[in-house]
Amino acid sequence: MDLNFSADEETFRLEVRQFLARHLPADIRDRQRLGKRYLAEDTIRWQKILHAQGWGAPTWPTAFGGMGWTPVQQYIFDEERAAAGAPGQLPFSFKMLAPVLMAFGSPAQQQYFLPRIMAAEDWWCQGYSEPGSGSDLASLKTTARREGDHYVVNGQKTWTTLGQFANWIFCLVRTNGEVRAQQGISFLLIDMATPGITVRPIVMLDGEHEINEVWFENVRVPVDNLVGEENKGWTYAKFLLGHERTNIAGIGDSKAALRKLKKIASQERAGGRPLIENARFRDRIAQVELELMALEITNLRALCADAHDRASGIQASILKVKGSEIQQAIAELQMQALGPYAVPHLPEALDAQWRADPLMQQAYADYAPALTGHYLNLRKTSIYAGSNEIQKNIIAQLTLGS
Repeated sequence: MDLNFSADEETFRLEVRQFLARHLPADIRDRQRLGKRYLAEDTIRWQKILHAQGWGAPTWPTAFGGMGWTPVQQYIFDEERAAAGAPGQLPFSFKMLAPVLMAFGSPAQQQYFLPRIMAAEDWWCQGYSEPGSGSDLASLKTTARREGDHYVVNGQKTWTTLGQFANWIFCLVRTNGEVRAQQGISFLLIDMATPGITVRPIVMLDGEHEINEVWFENVRVPVDNLVGEENKGWTYAKFLLGHERTNIAGIGDSKAALRKLKKIASQERAGGRPLIENARFRDRIAQVELELMALEITNLRALCADAHDRASGIQASILKVKGSEIQQAIAELQMQALGPYAVPHLPEALDAQWRADPLMQQAYADYAPALTGHYLNLRKTSIYAGSNEIQKNIIAQLTLGS
């Protein structure tokens, strides 16, 4: 098995790298590199730049306006994007909803929503989890009652990532409460400007507003916004989760984080040698790097299988489990490499205008602010998109049988 990229693929990598060097705005790059506060306008502005280049949807097939790139080209693009400090594309729009619309949406839905996603005209969020219905998603209670040419939606969604910026939400709703739980769920597209929708912030461990709870009170949704068939939403939900878990692997971002870890560990410590000269710490870096290399190969296999309609639920779950564990392991090692400088979490340091106190300049010069907030934020990765414990059950069931 040849694990090297071909000459054509390396030429493509150079093309992507040159494009990023020319077109990635410096202010966006610096905010990404220094871990500054997330700005929605950065994501929108970068998406418009990609769209103008004709690269608005690298992972989509050409039939829907995509690039028709091979899985390896898609992977190279994401790796170079992370290395350059460019934002990722919104996963809820591009890698979760879009594949569902392509596979199960009506022609009208495809023709209206997909071009708007590429042009950054719509921002989508996900309405799956509810209080008491997270890992056991089929137990959801948000209802959608048919009244003429509308559904009337009532209920609550939670952990809605970046919902404060969204103008649309795709939701799982219960349209039949008299059948087996999985058989009474439908998939609705809901305009966030519809009367009766309330978005309430949830502040996370790092003090940031990233997630929300969303309330629906007699929200009227046109029947035309139903994806596929009524009560078949569980099929579409599983299809979407396979894409979500595959993309959670985050290889490019983990590689960038690993480089930052090595840079931090290579700096001289007050009164001592660089931490990377410590054999035990160096061994821990080597261990996580080897695991990341193995995950990279598994991810490429999953992408190639998906391209040939052979995507494996086992592979998606493995990528989710190991990807989240590696992200957390690298963040923990970064904290240890920073030592006492990692103790304070300074929310004000997330502002673009913040400058370190001269006494702290050595600690903050290249990777301000302290990584404490990032470390705390990444505790969530082993829980969302189905907790790692649930994923291990899936792996066992698909491998050994129920």
